[in-house]
Amino acid sequence: MSAHAMAQIDNNDAPEPAPGAILAVIPALNEERHIETCIRSLMAGSPELRQVPLVVADGGSTDGTVAIVERMKSEFPNLQVIHNPKRLQAAAMNLAVESLSTPQTRYIVRCDAHSIYPAGFILSVARTLQATGASSVVIPMDAVGDTCFERANAWIVDTPLGSGGSAHRGGTVSGYVDHGHHAGFDIAMYRQVGGYDETFSHNEDAEYDERVAQSGGKIFLDAGIRIRYIPRGSVQRLAKQYFNYGKGRARNVRKHGQRLKIRQALPVFALLASSGGFVLSPVFLPAILLPAGYIGVLAAASLAIAVWKRSMCGLLAGLISGTMHMSWAAGFLKEAVTGSKP
Repeated sequence: MSAHAMAQIDNNDAPEPAPGAILAVIPALNEERHIETCIRSLMAGSPELRQVPLVVADGGSTDGTVAIVERMKSEFPNLQVIHNPKRLQAAAMNLAVESLSTPQTRYIVRCDAHSIYPAGFILSVARTLQATGASSVVIPMDAVGDTCFERANAWIVDTPLGSGGSAHRGGTVSGYVDHGHHAGFDIAMYRQVGGYDETFSHNEDAEYDERVAQSGGKIFLDAGIRIRYIPRGSVQRLAKQYFNYGKGRARNVRKHGQRLKIRQALPVFALLASSGGFVLSPVFLPAILLPAGYIGVLAAASLAIAVWKRSMCGLLAGLISGTMHMSWAAGFLKEAVTGSKP
């Protein structure tokens, strides 16, 4: 079946996978603010969802995350908690597959504690895996926020100036892709490629996708299954997140000999050009146009978002976008220069 034909699949008409053929996993670490909302959204939509094993792989939370999940087990008997001593999301997924999958398990569904899921999400992902025969199913993320900073973050991240136009950030067209936000896996392929590389603290999803492609697997973006994602709520947390994303991408490039896409290379160029412009401006004044031009673009984006959304919160969009760009580029360059081969 062609990619175009696959893109037209009506998920509701696809056959229903048996609940026992699915294992759903939520990697978590200090998620007391979001974990209950996440679990309740995952359990909404069909009585059969309560027959699907749903495991929270906790990386050693020091807040109320585990207590919340333990309390919810009386309401959802299919819910359980396992301890992930390696803490990382990649290790959480591998541990769950290794310790909780059964001979009947065919599909793994990965869930993010920061996300709010549509009714029947787990079954929908499994249906798409079954209907397409894809090795992985990825989905679009629609960012939302509660605070002023989170809302501005959500408004800018799904634009080309935020995510660079990545297909899984607000994408609307289904079809085969080379990467996306992970939602589901065929367990046979997951085992064949060895699961996630646990040496990757970030960008483990793109690294996994590369190995799937090398093994002849296909990755299907189902734009009909969408999740709401709550982005980071402060400059410090956002900078740390994107710095680690940049480091992860550099490790991926080194491990697989990849080249950066244009949208990935632009933040690096922006950082180098802006930094170089500041350094050279005392001896060559026109050089200041480089950082000034970049700041001007961010300021224009802030004004545009504020007008578009009719909210003063939009004025934070430029700051947020610049934080993403500079942090990602700094992480990428640091790892590229000082990192060792995985």
